Amino acid sequence: MKMYCANPAVYSRRKTTTVNIGDLSMGSEFPIRIQSMTTTDTMDTAGSVAQIKRMVQAGCELVRLTAPSINEAKNLENIKKALLADGIRVPLVADIHFTPNAAEMAARIVEKVRINPGNYADRKKFETLEYTDAEYQEEIDRIREKFVPLIKICKEYGTALRIGTNHGSLSDRIMSRYGDTPLGMVESAMEFLRIAREENFHQIVLSMKSSNPQVMVQAYRLLVQTMDANNMHYPLHLGVTEAGDGDDGRIKSALGIGTLLEDGIGDTVRVSLTEDPEFEVPVARNLVKSYSLPERISHPELKPRVAESTQWYPYSYKKRETKLVGIIGSNQVPRVLLSFTETDDLVPHHLAPAGYTYDPVNDKWNMSDTGADFVVLKNPAPFMLPVGLQAIYPYSVWKELVNKQNSSPLISASELGNCKGVFSSAQNFISLNCNELSSELLEGIGQVPNAILVIHSSNPACMPELRNAFFLLQQSNQKVPVIIHLKPTSNLENLMLESARDAGALLIDGFGDGIWIDGPQDLNARINQISFGILQAARTRISKTEYISCPSCGRTLFDLQETTARIRKVTDHLKGVKIAIMGCIVNGPGEMADADYGYVGSGPGKITLYKGKEVVKKGVNTELAVQELINLIKDNGDWTEPVQVHATTD
Repeated sequence: MKMYCANPAVYSRRKTTTVNIGDLSMGSEFPIRIQSMTTTDTMDTAGSVAQIKRMVQAGCELVRLTAPSINEAKNLENIKKALLADGIRVPLVADIHFTPNAAEMAARIVEKVRINPGNYADRKKFETLEYTDAEYQEEIDRIREKFVPLIKICKEYGTALRIGTNHGSLSDRIMSRYGDTPLGMVESAMEFLRIAREENFHQIVLSMKSSNPQVMVQAYRLLVQTMDANNMHYPLHLGVTEAGDGDDGRIKSALGIGTLLEDGIGDTVRVSLTEDPEFEVPVARNLVKSYSLPERISHPELKPRVAESTQWYPYSYKKRETKLVGIIGSNQVPRVLLSFTETDDLVPHHLAPAGYTYDPVNDKWNMSDTGADFVVLKNPAPFMLPVGLQAIYPYSVWKELVNKQNSSPLISASELGNCKGVFSSAQNFISLNCNELSSELLEGIGQVPNAILVIHSSNPACMPELRNAFFLLQQSNQKVPVIIHLKPTSNLENLMLESARDAGALLIDGFGDGIWIDGPQDLNARINQISFGILQAARTRISKTEYISCPSCGRTLFDLQETTARIRKVTDHLKGVKIAIMGCIVNGPGEMADADYGYVGSGPGKITLYKGKEVVKKGVNTELAVQELINLIKDNGDWTEPVQVHATTD
């Protein structure tokens, strides 16, 4: 199998050609560029200029504006002039859907044009069509007829081009032949890329966006592999589309974008949050800061162990095969561990951050849907833990316990040889640094009954070394379950982004049977939320409602932030239900991809409701639309009333 990178166990940035976007150069010889997109109406010159100034001040190096018609495309010139008059030379990008004439106008004005190959020359009707090879070629010729004029203008004016594929807006032609797949996404871009190369135009950047980070990562990897096979080395724009807001948007973005950055893939980043664009920029800057030139520093002791025999599937998801130990491994969902090692005398209310609240009047525990599975304790708990929660103790503490029920030892690699056969009959957690992993140690672990590895890395390039450890386990045919143990920085924002990147990248690759984010104990409530958020974003454990919410732009027909908050408030208990909240038809039935329900702006004050990709109600007044959405969910049997789950101590 041809790999998309030189070695997935060692960081090395992918080599690309250079694309010039005005005065800004992009590609592997330059830093990873930060960009964002305005949310103002592009016809509002003053409002757009004011917002762009705030974006640039926040660190934005490239600004995208929507141009849904030729009028907005023309007004880009007024915006550009106003910015230049204030001494701001930031390159502008016109975002185009459906309207080649707007793209051709914008290409004469701004430094870069983004087109979506799924709708630049097609009109999506969600129809299943059959094509002969001759008929398919006729469709490609039709694309050429519409695309070549834009290429010629870009060549004349020195304008760069982004071919930006979106998972949810693949054309009916692509869907009919390739399906709703990463391969379909890649071929959608390649159709346009082949035409551009035939026209000797190479100032091109590409993207493969999806609201599902798993699909997004697979598509980018497959694109790189496909381009390499065709001797193409264009820069890549990274982004998880419709990521949402708050923690969810940040976690999903860090997981998808961070996984690819760890692969050495990506030359510009846009974090799509349902927030003002200036708030996207710091998140993007945090994500790319450790990948500065020269190449990211890797630990000198890291020895790559990836080989042809490694059973790893970077272009499709397959979970690493492991044996079942207690509730960990095999086909079980990944488990969440939480540290309470800073607490000497544990009392019931200390467990609230782990998702368990105690009711002393009724002697009952209330458990949330995001209740941790294990707590790592310093000393024996002086009370019975709630059902569903297990304790892990240092080996020296565990072996002295009189009652070892519902508890497991945490054994360091150095302690392993001194255990003298005294192990738990249920689960034995063996903690080790990746650099301690060896054939000899694995042989010793093989003698431990019901062993579970807990692996961490002190390498600054943490994820590659952890991935390297999984490769060694696979090559040794070890099926022991593994907990990913992360020790990120104490800053909450960095903790969230780093953990989502490192654990998320491994989970997307099918590695890991649980995660343990080991941070300051006063952040435990947030760490627990982040842990479950990472598992949800990786699509490996669903514990809450998922929102696919576009980041807003000049096409948006209602207040996305306010509407998303209102919908979230009344639906956030619908575990496993996916709700898309889209500002306009461009980000409507296509972009919401695999959502169960859709809430889409269709005109001023009007909403269209979807079940899947099917329209259910059109022209719903915005003041009634949220209740109508609830009614739709109820009508389809997906509504439940909010309840508290009770866990007793019996």
